[in-house]
Order: sequence, then structure tokens, then C-alpha cells
Amino acid sequence: MSYLRKNIADMTGYVPGFQPPDEAGWVKLNTNENPYPPSPKVVEAIRQATGDDLRKYPDPASLAARRAAADLYGYPVDWVIMANGSDELLNNLIRACAGEAEEIAYLHPSYSYYATLAEVQGATVKTFRLTEDRQILGLPERYSGSLFFLTAPNAPLGLTWSPAEVAVLADRCDGLLVVDEAYADFSAGNCLGLVKEKQNVVVTRTLSKSYSLAGMRLGLAIARPEIIAALDKIRDHYNLDRLAQAAAVAALKDQEYFSACIARICDIRKWFRDELIGLGYTVLPSGANYLFASPPDRDGQRVYDALYQRQVLVRFFTDPALAHGLRISIGTREEMEKTLALLREIG
Repeated sequence: MSYLRKNIADMTGYVPGFQPPDEAGWVKLNTNENPYPPSPKVVEAIRQATGDDLRKYPDPASLAARRAAADLYGYPVDWVIMANGSDELLNNLIRACAGEAEEIAYLHPSYSYYATLAEVQGATVKTFRLTEDRQILGLPERYSGSLFFLTAPNAPLGLTWSPAEVAVLADRCDGLLVVDEAYADFSAGNCLGLVKEKQNVVVTRTLSKSYSLAGMRLGLAIARPEIIAALDKIRDHYNLDRLAQAAAVAALKDQEYFSACIARICDIRKWFRDELIGLGYTVLPSGANYLFASPPDRDGQRVYDALYQRQVLVRFFTDPALAHGLRISIGTREEMEKTLALLREIG
């Protein structure tokens, strides 16, 4: 006898990127973490929050963090919600909008965790193939599912869409279009303005990548107040602890540090892409903090294994649509120079 729901017993579960048990000696370019530390103002805010007040519950509404995000992005507070990482928002959007046997969709390749979250809910999944020249294959003129997830920029390819292109997609969706902008800060544009223009657009963000706070688990969404109110009903009532809330406020307010960090990463991305192309790699243009690159022989597994043996971690996908290449996170200039030297050695 099983006490589990059948869909839970049968599902595989999401497997995150490999984390070496001892990171010393490794160049870690496989999980798109920011290579630079968070703002010193964030560290100080966390220090100040570690005191007697830790015995008290945090603000359940995360109001100070919501206000900081609202001020930054130009929205009223009731259009903003904070979360324990943007994954919490993706989960709650499916819980709020897609019932059992109802359909959600996303592009393939993309963030496969959408499918895991749908499986937990008992929803069904439809994928539409994304080609490396940005074509979406098989998408009907009207998509009638409950939710459509668009990772913009795409993960793992790094491809981007203009707000005008996303607006067209929103008009083709009967349900919500969730624009997952986990990497948008590394891109030239974003879709935040579409939330006001289109009733069915939700934009999610994370502070893990661009704000160097992957270890804090911080995310947010911008949506119309009725959507925010629904997400507020079903989130964990104390979903952000005191330290996370303090970190979020400090990070969002320190735009000088943030902008300098983004600029450094984008400069290294451009340099590294040019160098890879010089080695004969095919490298897609990227609006994220990573590159999808294919070696001349299109054998991603060979290069991944060789780098792993030399203690450099990148991301290899066994998916046939991706196995010809690697997703390489942008690290420090020193880390990328070492990786480049090893790629020359590997051939």
C-alpha cells in the first residue's frame, strides 16, 4: 500500500546543477552564480539584523522589501510580491492557475523545473520547440492553456526577445504569460512595462544571479493587484526571514554597486565569446550571465568530461537538443582565462 499520490510516486523530480562537496580548487561555472560578492551594504544589513530580534517572527508581508522593489521598478506596492526565490513564485502561479489535468506550456529547451512543478500539481505539460535561430515551432495562433512560461533570456541558450515580440505572444495566450526574467538584468531590455500594458502578463525576477544572493533565496514578481493578492493567499505566511528581508532591501537600494557588477560580467561575456569563436566554437548571442557554446566537433560530452577532469565545472545536458554544446557561466576574468587555456589544451 502506498500513502503517496500516484503522480508524486511516479515523478522523477528536478536535479539541480552539481555542487562539489569541496569547492576548493574548482572553477565553478555550472550554476550561473555571480562570481562577485554581494554589495557590502547587504553584508552590513545582514549583520545589523542578527540580534535579539531574531527571536521574533519576521514581517509576514515583507513590506520594506516590496517597497524597495516597487520604487525601483516604478510600480505601486500592491503590484509586487516577494518570495523565497523565484521558484516559489513559479510554484504558486501553477498552484493558483492550473488545476489537475489543466495544461501549462513552455519552450523546449528551457527551465525544466516548470514541468516538475506541474507534475506536483497534477497539471499536464505542453512544450514547443525553440530553435537556435529563435523560431518557436508548433505554437498555435491561440494557446488555450492556463499558463505559458517564457524564460527571457532563455535558459540555457541565452536567447532574448524584445518587449514587442513578447507582447505578441501575450496576445496569443488565453491564460497567463509568465515572463521568467531570472537573467534579464544581464540583457539590454526587459518586459516589466508589459505588466501595465497586458492584463495577462506576470514578470518574475530573482536576486540570486545579478545581486549575488543565491544563498539567501530571494525573488519577486510584478503583476496586477488581483494576481498578487491570489499569490499572497497561498504563499507560506513567513516566507522570508528577517535576514533575507534586510538583504533584499539593501541590495535593491544599492544600484551603484549592482550596475558596476553587471557591467563587469557583460564585458567578460563579450570577451570570452569572441575568444571561443576564435577557437572554432559556435557561440549563441546571449543576454544572460552564461554562454551556450558548441565545440567544432559538436561533442559537448567530450569537452565537459575533459574540463571536469581538470576541475572546471560547466553544464552539460544529455537532452539531444543540447548535447552538442555546453552552458558556461561567466566567472571572473581569471576563471575565464583559465577555462580558455584548458579549452585550447583540450582541443
